[in-house]
Amino acid sequence: MHPFHHAARTPDKPAIVMAGSGTTVTYGELEERSNRFARLLRATGLRAGDHVALIVENHPRFYELCFGAHRAGLVYTAISTRLTVGEARYIVEDCGAKAIVATAATAAVACAAVEGVEALRARWMIDGAASGWDGYESAIAAQPAERIPDEVAGCDMLYSSGTTGRPKGVFVPPDAGAIDAPVALTETMRNRYRVGEDTVYLSPAPLYHAAPLRFNFNVLRLGGTCVVMEHFDAEAFLRLVAAHRITHTQVVPTMFVRMLKLPPEFRARHDVSSLRCAIHAAAPCPIPVKRQIIAWWGPIVWEYYAGTEGNGMTLCDSHEWLAHEGTVGRAVVGELHVCDDEGRELPTGEAGTIYFANGRPFEYHHDPDKTAGSRLPNGWTTLGDVGYVDADGYLYLTDRKAHMIISGGVNVYPQETENLLVTHPKVLDVAVIGVPDEELGEAVKAVVTPRDMRDAGPALERELIAWCRERLSPIKCPKSVDFEAELPRHPTGKLYKRLLRDRYWQGRASRII
Repeated sequence: MHPFHHAARTPDKPAIVMAGSGTTVTYGELEERSNRFARLLRATGLRAGDHVALIVENHPRFYELCFGAHRAGLVYTAISTRLTVGEARYIVEDCGAKAIVATAATAAVACAAVEGVEALRARWMIDGAASGWDGYESAIAAQPAERIPDEVAGCDMLYSSGTTGRPKGVFVPPDAGAIDAPVALTETMRNRYRVGEDTVYLSPAPLYHAAPLRFNFNVLRLGGTCVVMEHFDAEAFLRLVAAHRITHTQVVPTMFVRMLKLPPEFRARHDVSSLRCAIHAAAPCPIPVKRQIIAWWGPIVWEYYAGTEGNGMTLCDSHEWLAHEGTVGRAVVGELHVCDDEGRELPTGEAGTIYFANGRPFEYHHDPDKTAGSRLPNGWTTLGDVGYVDADGYLYLTDRKAHMIISGGVNVYPQETENLLVTHPKVLDVAVIGVPDEELGEAVKAVVTPRDMRDAGPALERELIAWCRERLSPIKCPKSVDFEAELPRHPTGKLYKRLLRDRYWQGRASRII
């Protein structure tokens, strides 16, 4: 279960095909380049357990970086290419990166983000050069292509927005020392989704997200071919399915929605009969949307519930879902438990916080309080979501305990946006919430109390949105702003955000889409 096995047997087989440019990386090339990068890391003085940061868009060299770091035992952090300089700099410093790789396309943010970061021993740039950076291509060309003698499995450490306003690194220790040892996700993909050497996997999302990064990684471990879209487009997605005879893919519900909104005659022109498995997660899928996709693509749609933390996973196929509409499946990794606020297990059908027992251990980097808050004394761990389990063991999500917003499949914690908005000179108080959106699932909305209610209106709304966009990644910024003379707060200052959310979610059986 590693590309080096496939490189030995089928070196010329395409491992990665970039959908837009057509650039292809064979298994032989992937093996050679990842070995050279591992050698470069060693030559720079990095050892197992050290950290390397990547600010790289969907690029043909992305996975040689991941596999090179992995086989060198490093912890690699893929950073969103949509972050601001300050956001990227925080992650580089917080993860303790000793080396960083960027590209010409990400150079503007990457160069500014690492200026003065003394912990970095090396800075490499792909497709170009920048002052203070070494050219990546020439650096690896100087290294041997043979495997390093001290290979040991590394792992990723990805960052998600934090409830306290700063992103948190999610560290999940590797399962084993051998670089080709199977892990839970590899086994799930092989045994449930039937991923193998005949798989052609279409990946439409940014690779710095956990699911795209890890699913493509494991398709390559199992010998399939990954077709990677530089950017998602609904029409292009369907063309690629037909052109490459795609067998597997993973999407978020927003992508389903955009494909369903294409004209029926256009959808009918594209042959999707090669699809054997279409996986979705990251955000709950509206029931009508999923019904339409299954009717169009057939009963090949799989859904799972899991997190970057990797502490557990539920799964269901189309037949199970049609018999239990709205479910996210039964546990396939870890054991499901639903508990009240005191940690007492609740009976079947009663909603509470969702926990997994006997899952993989994880911790939030540099945040022991958040780590402790994610688990019960008996070791059960939670992602903070709320739901219930039916008599057949199927899980249903009903709410999110930590006010997290899932917009277009991306997790957004509102505290960071609130912390910024409240510093605007015209803002007295603010709450940021997720509101229903038929395409994105949830949209980010700010509810603001201005210092002067006479300022409330479209002009201030535009000003606040623009102000946020200058300072935060666009996904964290409100799409709209409502104004209230006073927000619902307890005399102690506690904000009753649920009261605000309820206004926008009235008439819906679930508080999430």
